Amino acid sequence: MSGKTILISLSAGLMGLLLGWVIGFKMAPTTGLPIRVVADYLHAVLQADRTFYAQHVVERMEAMLIVNATENWREDRTLPLPAQFFKESSRGLQVRGKPFRYRLVSLWPINQENAPESEKERQALEQVINYGEVAEQEIELEKRKYYQAIFPDRAVSRACVNCHNAHGRSPKRDFKLNDIMGGLEILIPLE
Repeated sequence: MSGKTILISLSAGLMGLLLGWVIGFKMAPTTGLPIRVVADYLHAVLQADRTFYAQHVVERMEAMLIVNATENWREDRTLPLPAQFFKESSRGLQVRGKPFRYRLVSLWPINQENAPESEKERQALEQVINYGEVAEQEIELEKRKYYQAIFPDRAVSRACVNCHNAHGRSPKRDFKLNDIMGGLEILIPLE
C-alpha cells in the first residue's frame, strides 16, 4: 500500500468516526419530554375538562332549569362558574404539593386575582391576545425559576360570554363565542 492510500483510508475512517459520533449524539435518547410538550399535554387536559364542564354541565343544567352557576356558589348552593371550577381545581392541586401550577389570567379580569402579576406577564398576555398564539418565557416566582406558557383562553361556552358581558365588575362587555378572553397560564418549575 502506498502512503497516499493509507492517508486517504485514515482520513475516510476518521471522517466516518466523526460522522458516526455526530449522528449518535444527535439521535441519542433524551431524558424526559421537552418542557413545551409537557405544557401542551397539561393544557389539553385542563382545557378539555373546563370545556366539558362549561358546555355539558353548566349550560345543560341551566337549560333544564335544574340549577344555575353563580358567583356565590357555596352560599347559594349552586354550581360554580366555569372559571371558579378551574380555580378550585388548581387550588386542590396545590394542596397536594404538585410541582406545577395553572390559572386563568386576563387583561379584563372580573376577579383581580386573575390580573397579570407583572409587566412581563402583561406583555406576554398581550401577545397571546393579539396573535392567538402561545407565549413562552422563563420567570422567577418566590425565588424559584419557572417555565411559563400562556395559552389563548377562548370563550368556548355561552355561560362564559354571558357572565363576563353581564357582570357588574367586568371591564369588557362585548365578548362573543370563540373570542380570546385572556390566557391559561401554566407554570412548570425548572429545578
